[in-house]
Amino acid sequence: MTRTARRTRRTRRTLRTLQVAGAGAAALLALSACSSSDDDTSASSSAKSDPSASTSSADKLSGTVTVFAAASLKESFTTLGEQFEKEHPGTKVTFSFGGSDSLAASITGGAPADVFASASPKTMKIVTDAGDASGTPATFVRNELEIATLPGNPDGIASLKDLTKSGLKVVLCDKEVPCGAAAQKALDASKLKLTPVSYEQDVKAALTKVELKEADAAVVYKTDVRAAGDKVEGVEFPESADAVNDYPIASLKAAQNTEGAEAFIALVRSAEGQKVLTGAGFLKP
Repeated sequence: MTRTARRTRRTRRTLRTLQVAGAGAAALLALSACSSSDDDTSASSSAKSDPSASTSSADKLSGTVTVFAAASLKESFTTLGEQFEKEHPGTKVTFSFGGSDSLAASITGGAPADVFASASPKTMKIVTDAGDASGTPATFVRNELEIATLPGNPDGIASLKDLTKSGLKVVLCDKEVPCGAAAQKALDASKLKLTPVSYEQDVKAALTKVELKEADAAVVYKTDVRAAGDKVEGVEFPESADAVNDYPIASLKAAQNTEGAEAFIALVRSAEGQKVLTGAGFLKP
């Protein structure tokens, strides 16, 4: 074979090698494109089957949560409301505080609310009997009575019996209000008769009478005495142990913000919420 012929054969082999290599590269590119397409299809399918995989914004809470709560919960619930708004940007918690019996009557009368937190099972029963509660109410705290006196306790009040002294101006909550019903229970158990200078519609109103020095003493909750700071002085009495109030909470059927209501109740019942409540003087359920 001549030198020219050998050179021609080598050239042909080189061309065939390059053609094979080119075909292989093309095949690899095709496979890669196919694989990428499959991955995209799979991801798209996954996002369709699991909306949370593509966005969680739909799960975010928003809007106003309207809470009707016993007056004694004012300080602690206000704190929890602010905490709730920080944890759920875009939400607003509004409160209506007052006597539990009045709040229950408002709810059964059609007042718009998402959550009801009562100072007694009896007042919560008004709402449940009317069919306005959603689900079964849950007890989240308990509260005990205490005597609130003027700073320094100038009248030397040391017991529940001391409230019956002649000339002493004592204020009680109305008997229909949980704090008033509890006070009457303690008086009955002690076989004591007390004629107050006034019956107030909620525990804050009773306490205010002492703070303004319009009364010498009032039977209120320990939590309210603590919240008043140095404006009053607290006197414990053993009969209070027989008149401890359970506080139930429930979402309402007419709630405009059901998800917000459930989330607020969850916060109240959480370890974090319980820390705020027990810090205010409430007892654990």
